[in-house]
Amino acid sequence: MGEQPIFTTRAHVFQIDPNTKKNWMPASKQAVTVSYFYDSTRNSYRIISVDGAKVIINSTITPNMTFTKTSQKFGQWADSRANTVFGLGFSSEQQLTKFAEKFQEVKEAAKLARDKSQEKIETSSNHSQASSVNGTDDEKASHGPAESAHLKSENEKLKLALTQSASNVKKWEIELQTLRESNARLTAALQESAASVDQWKKQFSICRDENDRLRNKIEELEEQCNEINKEKERNAQLSRRLEALESEIQEKERELKDLRKQGEIIPQLMSECDFVTEKLEASERENQNLEDKVRSLRTDIEESKHRQRHLKMELKNFLEVLDGKIDDLHDFRRGLSKLGTEN
Repeated sequence: MGEQPIFTTRAHVFQIDPNTKKNWMPASKQAVTVSYFYDSTRNSYRIISVDGAKVIINSTITPNMTFTKTSQKFGQWADSRANTVFGLGFSSEQQLTKFAEKFQEVKEAAKLARDKSQEKIETSSNHSQASSVNGTDDEKASHGPAESAHLKSENEKLKLALTQSASNVKKWEIELQTLRESNARLTAALQESAASVDQWKKQFSICRDENDRLRNKIEELEEQCNEINKEKERNAQLSRRLEALESEIQEKERELKDLRKQGEIIPQLMSECDFVTEKLEASERENQNLEDKVRSLRTDIEESKHRQRHLKMELKNFLEVLDGKIDDLHDFRRGLSKLGTEN
């Protein structure tokens, strides 16, 4: 039946740098299919991954291999036959856990297959030794016909096993040749990949230098733009200041025009001012006369007030005397009334 896939997942594939043995080199540009294959003919397990027409993983699982989780989404294992270390980057921790569990399961199955193969080899070796011992003339002479028939049967089984072993050896030689060719292709692919990596590194270095140069140029242009913006702001301020000055100059020109108009009527104003001054002096003289009259009137008023107070006092005294005489007259009338009543 040949090889059959027993587990498949997707991951980013990496290989250890053969020069530094420390840095990882990407073997695929994107996530690719990674599968476990079981070969029923040889009772073996392999991890295989293909990116397009390029085989990037061809690793036969042996009992001595160990899969190590180095982070939550990354794991690795060493393949001594391929003389490299493979690394897988998964999109989730669950996928990494499933792959690691399957690796341990396949590793145990490979160990059982190796143990069974060793048992078969030891059994075949024991049968061969028994056949050589049982085939001596002394033994044949001492055993009966039944023993001879059993030996013949065993010999036939051994011959069949040897024939099958020879056939398996041929198959293994064919597989070995296939593996050598595959390894040669993988080596060529690795060399091509290494050359591509070197070329990518050179291109990356060129792009990085170009990027640095463009970044510096952008920074220079940004500084120039900032200076231009500052200069524009200064120009705008100067324009506003200039407009304000022009408006102020126009205002001053209007004031100057008004002053000139006023300067034309200054002689007339001066003559009017002289006239007004003469009037003012005449008014001041009249005002002085009026003030003198006011003071004289005030003096008369004060004297009149004094006379009024004196007259009021005299009138009050007269009224008091009059009131006394009226009271006397009333008393006299009451006396007359009493006399008339008595008579």
